[in-house]
Amino acid sequence: MESNHNNNSLEQKLQDGKLYRHVNSLIVAHLRDNNLSQAASAVASATMTPMNVEVPPNKLLELVAKGLAVEKDETLRGVSTAVPFDPVITAGYGSIPAPRAASVDFSSVNDTKGPSKNIPKHESRHISEHKNVARCARFSPDGRFLATGSADTSIKLLEIAKVKQMMQPDSRDGPVRPVIRTFYDHQQPINDLDFHPQNTVLISGAKDRTIKFFDFSKTVAKRAFRVIQDTHNVRSVSFHPSGDYLLAGTDHPIPHLYDINTFKCYLPPNFQEMGVNVAINQVRYSSTGGMYVTASKDGAIRLWDGVTASCVRSIDGAHGAAEVTSANFTKDQRYILSSAKDSSVKLWEVGTGRLVKQYLGATHTQLHCQAVFNDTEEFVLSIDESLNEIVAWDALTTEKVARWPSNHIGAPRWLEHSPVEATFVSCGIDRSIRYWKEVL
Repeated sequence: MESNHNNNSLEQKLQDGKLYRHVNSLIVAHLRDNNLSQAASAVASATMTPMNVEVPPNKLLELVAKGLAVEKDETLRGVSTAVPFDPVITAGYGSIPAPRAASVDFSSVNDTKGPSKNIPKHESRHISEHKNVARCARFSPDGRFLATGSADTSIKLLEIAKVKQMMQPDSRDGPVRPVIRTFYDHQQPINDLDFHPQNTVLISGAKDRTIKFFDFSKTVAKRAFRVIQDTHNVRSVSFHPSGDYLLAGTDHPIPHLYDINTFKCYLPPNFQEMGVNVAINQVRYSSTGGMYVTASKDGAIRLWDGVTASCVRSIDGAHGAAEVTSANFTKDQRYILSSAKDSSVKLWEVGTGRLVKQYLGATHTQLHCQAVFNDTEEFVLSIDESLNEIVAWDALTTEKVARWPSNHIGAPRWLEHSPVEATFVSCGIDRSIRYWKEVL
């Protein structure tokens, strides 16, 4: 019996050792691949792990994200007693559908000379209207909801299933109203919106220097249940994928990182020495939260470490002297798509900061519009202000493949694509929201 027990504990020790070695390898590879080589070699020598250990990129982040998701799921189902974020909110989103096609690998074909893909024709429909300029829009992670923000200080929440029903030619049940909530709690125009990654919470950033939290599971609540008072005009907001942090891009040159449970604001330790003194137009997290990107008024795109909040790369003059109006990561976090007031859209490699592709031929010099990928990342979409059109390019070949009249009076101000299907919305200075879908 005794020897059997010893064997078991020896087996256990060997298993534990194997797990420790695996964890140490993941940590060393993570630090090394994020250019923290000093820290990587310190951990490597302390744990006798080889520096050149081979691990798939972002493996540690991926495993942690999965673990946190399981833990959060168990918490919501009452497996643990810990309270997530806010005890009031228990309803989450539906399951997020699998993408329709694999994301495009931009690295495999540097100079693509092959034929461009054809984007299907899209048609649009006026689905809602604000009382003043429609300034921004955001889809929920599962694509079921759409939020729009306006200069009239209101936020509308639309249910996509009802939008689709409204667009059916044979809708016999009388008028369908896709707007399911309207929130009035800001004093000045809304600049940006984002959905909490798990809970039914919408945040908004506005010129009144506040970030407001709305629980849209409640049918009657018109006001925010939480407010963060910032020091500056809040131009852009982005939730960390865990839902525990959020970023605000403001008239202050440094992104403000907030812990949403304590409301504590973190700034990079060395921001005084950075010598940057211009506003941030847009801030966006990468899909794992390991990095975030800012698009600045001084024409720079800056990459930040999601853990230390330090700036790890600045692509100065990314669009010459023109202000950068948007910057978004690709799903694999290896590239950033930016657009600016120099009428160009550009694709940058995160690892090197080099320019990979340019999408030209659409004029945008006035409005803070953004360039976006479609849900499969096969196409890039943006706005041509002078011709009042929506333009699409083949993401790989950079060839222009479509131009559609926007059907807005005056050019659209904003474009946002669904993360899960071939639909997008445009927001106009004519106050209207238009929903676009493929013509089958």
